[in-house]
Amino acid sequence: MLIDTAMRLMGVGQLLLMALVAGRSGAPAPIRRATIALLVCVAAYLAIVSPALQLWRSAAWPVIQLFSLNAPLALWVFAHLIFERPVDRRLFALALGVTLIDWLLFTHALYVTHRMPVAAGAVQHGIAFLLAVHAIVIAIANRGDDLLEKRRMFRLGFVIVVGVQTLGIVVVESVYDLLRTDIWLMLLQSGTALIAILAFGAAMLTTNAELLFDKTAPPPARAPLSPAEHVLKQKLDAAMAAHVHREPGLGIGVLAGKLGVPEHRLRALINQRLGYRNFSDFLNSHRIADARAWLSDPARVDLPVLTLAMDLGYGSLAPFNRAFRDATGTSPSEYRRAAILDPEKG
Repeated sequence: MLIDTAMRLMGVGQLLLMALVAGRSGAPAPIRRATIALLVCVAAYLAIVSPALQLWRSAAWPVIQLFSLNAPLALWVFAHLIFERPVDRRLFALALGVTLIDWLLFTHALYVTHRMPVAAGAVQHGIAFLLAVHAIVIAIANRGDDLLEKRRMFRLGFVIVVGVQTLGIVVVESVYDLLRTDIWLMLLQSGTALIAILAFGAAMLTTNAELLFDKTAPPPARAPLSPAEHVLKQKLDAAMAAHVHREPGLGIGVLAGKLGVPEHRLRALINQRLGYRNFSDFLNSHRIADARAWLSDPARVDLPVLTLAMDLGYGSLAPFNRAFRDATGTSPSEYRRAAILDPEKG
């Protein structure tokens, strides 16, 4: 029990230190807030399940419990933001609302009925399982977009490790219900958590905000291209001129294969030489340029925006509208109206 408590306190301290570093980093505010929330929620869970600390006797227990219950939701939001996926506000509100109801039931049980609400626990475990699985899916599906190898691997590993640990906790608490009474399971949880926390903490504290996300695109290197880079850029320009960027589902690995070059060389060229922070930005720059030309063309005035989006390689209308608005500050329909009715203004 003493060893378990010591490892949990070490993990909590490291998580809070990482949260402090994240808060002082140069990453965008949403990323900083999501990172801090996730780290604090995980720290709350590590502390609250320790019987030696007896936090249920503390006046701060309701607050710590609230953070603990929201750890899976914090992971889910973190995965969306770190991989630049839009957060579905309805799903977020639903998960948060159910978690708050469960929290009220747990609090009522602790102070009033002194009986564990079994149904609330089952619902909370179900939501935690779904959120963790979805976070892992997001990480795997978007693992190739980041152009910085170190940051890409950190993001992927962080989400998967935290997600897998969350799934393990849910399974143990739901199926075996031994986590709070079996010291060996508790030691396994606290030990593996501490190892993961120390590993990610060492990486994060060494490179600071680089492993989170800097929204500002890196400036292209001023030094002249090397002969190999020059040849690679020519191949890339030729592929873009041949409209390879319009292919649905195009990833940097597929593009590197088409160009016949190693993926890491293509990543370095697009990021360090061309100044794009991720592959999606590079791809969208070419797709949105084509979209602006098509929307301004009177001969294509009857072309539905959905058809245009599909022809440019987007899987649906929503990501196209989002990318177009980010690039131009307006919707495709508004842009077409201005370009056709007032060409000088458009």
